[in-house]
Amino acid sequence: MAMTPDLTDPPDLRAGWEELFNTHFAGIHRYIARRLSDDLADDLAAEVFLAAYRGGYDAARGEVRPWLYGIATHLVARHHRAEVRRWKALSRTAERPEHSHEDATLTRVAASGLTGRLAGALAGLKRRDRDVVLLSALGGLSHAEVAAALDIPAGTVASRLSRARKQLRKALGDVNPLEDNHG
Repeated sequence: MAMTPDLTDPPDLRAGWEELFNTHFAGIHRYIARRLSDDLADDLAAEVFLAAYRGGYDAARGEVRPWLYGIATHLVARHHRAEVRRWKALSRTAERPEHSHEDATLTRVAASGLTGRLAGALAGLKRRDRDVVLLSALGGLSHAEVAAALDIPAGTVASRLSRARKQLRKALGDVNPLEDNHG
């Protein structure tokens, strides 16, 4: 008599994934929503955890958080054109819904009067540089975590971030909007 295979996960694995999901889903969702939109974030955040579950986590890679953000960043890259169109649209108009994710992000990075120019500058960055900036700014990842998420050396993160900051400052007229220069 043939035995039917047990297709259920062992309880400890399922519990571990539930904890992983519960711990990291909101942050991953927020990161994706800030880069694309709430609608896309719902689906893509779920895809992150499905890909993570299917791919299995290798503890030799280091911390799980950067690994999940790396998966999210790769999924966002698939939607790159939509992201660039969104930043370019923001650069052309100051009219956005109040309290949007873009407002929160851009307020942290620059004064509201520079929002359009900043969005345009972000759209003009190379994708790899924009990924580093937004993983840092939106995901709140450290240099080491960004390096792990993108599977690049930490020195590369620092150089990309430095280059992106210079480009963003130049696009903003060499003004740091976070400093009060009114004397």
